[in-house]
Amino acid sequence: MPNSDPQTRQRPGPWPPAPSSDTKPMPPSSWAKKTGFKPKFSGDANASDSGHITSQPKPKPKEPDSNVDLEAGQARAPAQPNGVAKVPPLPPSKDQVVKKRRDSDGVPKSSVPSTNGQATAAAPEPPPPPRRTARHEEVVDALPQSVDNDEFVSRHSHMKYELRDSPGLVPIGVYGVQHYVSILGSLILIPLVIVPAMGGTHEDTSAVVSTVLFVSGVTTLLHTSFGSRLPLIQGPSFVYLAPALAIINSPEFQGLNGNKFKHIMKELQGAIIIGSAFQTFLGYTGLMSLLVRLINPVVVSPTIAAVGLSFYGYGFPIVGTCLEIGAVQILVVIVFSLYLRKISVFGHRIFLIYAVPLGLAITWAVAFLLTEAGAYNYKGCDISIPPSNMVSEHCRKHVSRMKHCRVDTSHALKSSQWFRFPYPLQWGTPVFHWKMALVMCVVSLISSVDSVGSYHASSLLVASRPPTPGVLSRGIGLEGLSSVLAGLWGTGTGCTTLTENVHTIAVTKMGSRRAVQLGACLLIVLSLVGKVGGFIASIPEVMVAGLLCFMWAMLTALGLSNLRYSEAGSSRNIIIIGLSLFFSLSIPAYFQQYGISPSSNLSVPSYFQPYIVASHGPFRSKYGGLNYFLNTVFSLHMVIAFLVAVILDNTVPGSEQERGVYVWSEPEVARREPAVASDYELPLRVGRIFRWVKWVGL
Repeated sequence: MPNSDPQTRQRPGPWPPAPSSDTKPMPPSSWAKKTGFKPKFSGDANASDSGHITSQPKPKPKEPDSNVDLEAGQARAPAQPNGVAKVPPLPPSKDQVVKKRRDSDGVPKSSVPSTNGQATAAAPEPPPPPRRTARHEEVVDALPQSVDNDEFVSRHSHMKYELRDSPGLVPIGVYGVQHYVSILGSLILIPLVIVPAMGGTHEDTSAVVSTVLFVSGVTTLLHTSFGSRLPLIQGPSFVYLAPALAIINSPEFQGLNGNKFKHIMKELQGAIIIGSAFQTFLGYTGLMSLLVRLINPVVVSPTIAAVGLSFYGYGFPIVGTCLEIGAVQILVVIVFSLYLRKISVFGHRIFLIYAVPLGLAITWAVAFLLTEAGAYNYKGCDISIPPSNMVSEHCRKHVSRMKHCRVDTSHALKSSQWFRFPYPLQWGTPVFHWKMALVMCVVSLISSVDSVGSYHASSLLVASRPPTPGVLSRGIGLEGLSSVLAGLWGTGTGCTTLTENVHTIAVTKMGSRRAVQLGACLLIVLSLVGKVGGFIASIPEVMVAGLLCFMWAMLTALGLSNLRYSEAGSSRNIIIIGLSLFFSLSIPAYFQQYGISPSSNLSVPSYFQPYIVASHGPFRSKYGGLNYFLNTVFSLHMVIAFLVAVILDNTVPGSEQERGVYVWSEPEVARREPAVASDYELPLRVGRIFRWVKWVGL
C-alpha cells in the first residue's frame, strides 16, 4: 500500500494548507519531528562508549522488514561477508501477533518504549496502526496485563472504557466499585500505621479511617471535575508517610502521656496545611509548568522507587512477629497477582485485580480459625494483662504471639458507632510550627513529582493526548487544595494522586471518568457508616505489614517502570539511576545512625528508630529549628533520590530521546482539537471565566 511507505507518509496529503493552520489533528510524524524524536524498535539503546545514542540505519522504503527483526525488537545484524543475499521475511500474520502478545504478558517486542507517548514516524509493518493505538499499546502492555482475544486488534489500547465513555449506570457502578476495591490497600493502610504510632486507640484508628475515606471521595470528585480531569483517585499517599513518622517521633513528643494522639495530630494538621498551601501556590501560579521542564522519567523513576524502598525496615520485622500469618499473607498475594493473574472469571481477571483484598480476606479467615481453635491460648495467660505485670515466665515468653497472632484483641468494630460524620477540626485547632511546615513543603514538591509521572502515564492510557503544561499545573494546584482539606479534616497525611492508579487502570482496563466519580460518591457514603471504619481498624497489625510489603514493592516497581520512556540501556541513564538509588539509601543511613548507640532510644521500636533523627543528626548549630529541618529532610530517602537525579539529569549532556523527555501537548494544538478540549476543559463553562489564566488551562 502507498501509505505504508515511510517517505510517502511524510508528504502533504490532499489538503495543502500548512500544518500551523491545519484544523485536523496533528499527525504523529510531525509531532515527532517537532520534538526531534527518532524512532527505534527497542528500549535498549545503541550507546557508544560515551553513552550517547547512535543513529539507526534507515531502512529501504521498499523493504521495510529487511533490517528489522520484529521478534527480537531490534535491528538485525549486517549481511555476512560471504555475499549470500538476504531474503526479507514475510511480516507476521495477525493471529501470530495476537498470540505473541497474549503469551508474553509484558512489553510487546514491536513497541517503542522510547517514544514517550508518541507514535512512530516510520513503522515497519504495513499498514501502520492509528496514532492513538500505538501510543496506548506501548504503555498498557508495559504493565502487568495481557490480551484475552482478538479485541487487542480491533479495540485500540484494549481499554474497555476510556476517559469520556459513559456506557450506562450499571456498568459504570460496577467498574467504579471494582476500581476502588482494587486500590483499597493504598487507601486504608496508612492510618493503620500512623495512628498507633501516635498513641491512638482502636476507636481513634476507626475515626481516622472513616475520615480518610470521606476526604478521598470528596477530593477525587474535585480532581476529576476541576483538576487534571483524568480518572485518578486521590488519597493518602505513601510519600507523606515517612515525614509524618518523623514528626510523630520528634523529641518534644516523646514525654507526652495524656492526649498524645490529639496533640500530635494537631501538629501534623498544621504542617500539612502549610505544605499544601505551598503546593497550591506552585500549581495555580504556573510555576509548576516551569519546574516540569526539569522533571523527566530519569528523575521520576528513582524518586518514586525510593519511596517504596525506604520502608524496608518496617515491613518484614513486623511480619516476623507472627510468621505463620504474615508470611501466608505475602505468599497468597504473590500467588494471586503472579501465578493466577491470567485466570479470567466472567471476563474479569479477579485474582490480578483483587489480589490485595482477596489475600487479606483469606489470611484473615485462616487467622480467625486458628484463634478460635485455641492455637494461641496459653494456660494461665491473659492478653489483657500488661507484660510488665505478668508473673509467669511462660506467659511473658508467649505474650508477643498472643498480641500479634490473635484476631480478637481489637475491639474497634464493637466500639465504633453506626453513623459518624467526619467534620473539619474534629481533633482541635491545628498547631503551626515553621520547622515542621518546611519539611512538609519539601514533601509536597516530591508529591508533585510523583503526580507528574502519574498524569503522563494515565493520559497515554485513556486520553487523546497528554495534558498541556497548564492542565498539569491546574492539577497540581488542586492537589494542594485537596491536601489542605485533608489537613483541616485531620487525616494525618496529605491527599494526592495515588501512584497505583496507573497500574489499576491498565489492569482493570477501565478509564472512564464517570466511573471513578460514581465510585467516589459511594466511598463518601461508606465513610458515614462508622462500622466500616471499625471493621478496617480491626485488621491485625501483622496482616497490615504483610500487605504493605507487597504495596511498597509494587510502588518501587511502578517507579522504575517510568524508565520505559527513556533509553534504559544508555550508560548515562544507568549511572544516574544507580547513583540516585544508592545515595537515597546511603545518605539517609548516615543521618539516621549519626550519634546513636545500639542501646539508646529503647523506648522507640526498632522499626521507628530511623525517624528519630531530629534528636541526634549531624546538623547541630545554635538554631534548633534549622537543625530539625535539615536533619529530617536529609534523612528522607525520596528527597535524596530526587536531588541527585534532578541535578545529574539536567546537567549531564544527553539527547531528548535518550533522556526520555516528557512531551506535553501544546496549548495551541490542544485548543484546535475538539477531542483534547473535551478531555481537559473544565465543566459548567468554568474554564471560560479563567480563560485569561493561560498557565492553568488549555
